[in-house]
Amino acid sequence: MGFQKFAHGTAAMALVMGAATAAQAEPLKIALVETLSGPQASTGLLYRDAVKYQIGKINEAGGFGGEPIELLEFDNQGGPVGAADRVRAAISEGATVILQGSSSAVAGQVTEDVRKYNLRNAGDEVLYINLGGEAMELTGSKCHYYHFRTSPNAAIRVNTLLDGMKEAGVLGENVYAMNQNYSWGVDVQDNTVAAADRLGFTVVEQTLHDVNKIQDFSPYVQRIQAADADTVITGNWSNDLLLLMKAASGAGIDARFGTAFLDQPGNIGNAGAVAEGHFLSAPFNPEVNPEETAPFMEDYKSVTGHYPSYVEPATVFGMMLLQEALKEVEPTENGLNAADLAVALENATAETPMGTISMRGADHQAILPMIVQEVSLDAQYKADDTEYGFVPIKVISAADAEQPVQDSCQMKRPG
Repeated sequence: MGFQKFAHGTAAMALVMGAATAAQAEPLKIALVETLSGPQASTGLLYRDAVKYQIGKINEAGGFGGEPIELLEFDNQGGPVGAADRVRAAISEGATVILQGSSSAVAGQVTEDVRKYNLRNAGDEVLYINLGGEAMELTGSKCHYYHFRTSPNAAIRVNTLLDGMKEAGVLGENVYAMNQNYSWGVDVQDNTVAAADRLGFTVVEQTLHDVNKIQDFSPYVQRIQAADADTVITGNWSNDLLLLMKAASGAGIDARFGTAFLDQPGNIGNAGAVAEGHFLSAPFNPEVNPEETAPFMEDYKSVTGHYPSYVEPATVFGMMLLQEALKEVEPTENGLNAADLAVALENATAETPMGTISMRGADHQAILPMIVQEVSLDAQYKADDTEYGFVPIKVISAADAEQPVQDSCQMKRPG
């Protein structure tokens, strides 16, 4: 009897040890499918810096299941076709989580690829964390259970920006909408037009231009001047914003710009003195809550070689949300179960240097604070080695920045 008990106990222990070994057999693999070459790489490489920074922090804290997370990198070359190929490659190499941020057009491809893959592979799903594709459709008509956006959307960007400028008394009466001609740019334009009656301005002209094909924005700046615009609201990013700022600087334009991405490295350098007084709405400003932001700024610089700006802070905060969710998930022999992670993400909150970020379960849109800020000589942290930086004008709480769930989001939940 004693031997039988010992043998039974030994067998049970072996099963437990075998299960533990199996659970640790494969580390969690996370794939970054990002624009790492070509004209838009200046943005994609910043996403990579921020992702690597925070995964490093997660691994320093013990990783996932006691094992370091393995980050796989795939270059989507800035387009949907390249992204589709790289998503397939990432999944074939064992990635359970896909990360991507630059370009809503690419995000639209990635989220659809993930959705279709999951339909074909029930029980073996992958999860897509959208770090920066901010088009409305991604948490609207294209929403699905395995897509989570950790950045603002167009409605959050535009409405916080316009409200902050109006409150500061600088919005003016004549607004020009200048945007890229794809889902994100159309959303920025539509949200600008929709706010006109509420805030008492007229949209004097709307321009949608080709994406990443225009080398000289001087003709567009002339149209802005001819329209007698007080303010230009633009969602342009990467080269299309860099070159627009360069053309505005060359023309000495009087109109004030309200932007989503003016903090992209190079924009203030391109615009020079004409950037003074331009506005930005973003999820981060280092002069807000300096007790928390200053250590973050310095630590990020010590790891990456530069202060966090543009898409980097929000990406770090999104990865912090993932880190909190991972604490609630048990490892499996293949890393993790994406369905378990989805449940955890829906209930996750993270404390960032800007405050609390959380995930809305109805459409998987992050709810996060926003800061309306102005380009000024008075900024503590300077941009592009110039004398200008971003001074916070209005801090908008996560609750006040939140925009309604879109009726077009008809999310089908498992079970």
